[in-house]
Amino acid sequence: MSNRIYVGNLPFTATTESIREAFSESGEVTDVHVVMDRATGRSRGFAFVTMATDEQAKAAIERFDGQNFDGRPLRVNE
Repeated sequence: MSNRIYVGNLPFTATTESIREAFSESGEVTDVHVVMDRATGRSRGFAFVTMATDEQAKAAIERFDGQNFDGRPLRVNE
């Protein structure tokens, strides 16, 4: 398993900081990459979060998949 996880169905208001803060509940977040639309400069609604270890990534997937984040159920997987 990789320690980089996909986080989908993010609200467009989600920021690198808000995602990092939420996922830090499951361990050390080493990187957050919010995918942006080149034309509009807005979030495309998904991101990649890198956790410090595979175990922390697995814990984050179990903790956040299906959880509400600013009113939207997240899709979190490898």
